[in-house]
Amino acid sequence: MPSNKNFALNLAAAALGMLLLAYASVPLYRLFCQATGYNGTTREAVALPGHVFDREITITFNADVAPGMPWEFAPGEKSVKVKVGAQGITHYVAHNLSDKPVTGRAVYNVVPLTAGAYFVKIACFCFKEQTLAPHARANMPISFYIDPAIMDDPQMKDVKMITLSYTFFQVKSGK
Repeated sequence: MPSNKNFALNLAAAALGMLLLAYASVPLYRLFCQATGYNGTTREAVALPGHVFDREITITFNADVAPGMPWEFAPGEKSVKVKVGAQGITHYVAHNLSDKPVTGRAVYNVVPLTAGAYFVKIACFCFKEQTLAPHARANMPISFYIDPAIMDDPQMKDVKMITLSYTFFQVKSGK
């Protein structure tokens, strides 16, 4: 029978282990999603893949703001057609409706969720926080491509449309 001291040490070690696992779970999950495209998470790249296919996919755009965010936010265009491997470029428009500077952070998703692994961003306003002066408007560009690996995935052969969706959340100062 273990002593009370050993039992207490084992219990404290287990509690500490659970706390550390809980703390690390969010960044580990984020890394997993970015690497695999799981749950509609897109990937990032610095250059185009080099080969363009004839297959076109329509990319539609959606925009929302979180409750309490004093911005209007909308896609600059409703959709674009992009060939697999070719660069797509579009933009969103944000307008600060308040009398104060407001900083926001865009959270994005891709639907269908399985397409996230093949939607690759080269440049995006969503990579960092955005601050708009009082009543200011801003064009926020995005450069992206559809990874040619989509051509080898039998589950993606019937995908003709992908929706890129952003929601802007206000960033509170000091957080």
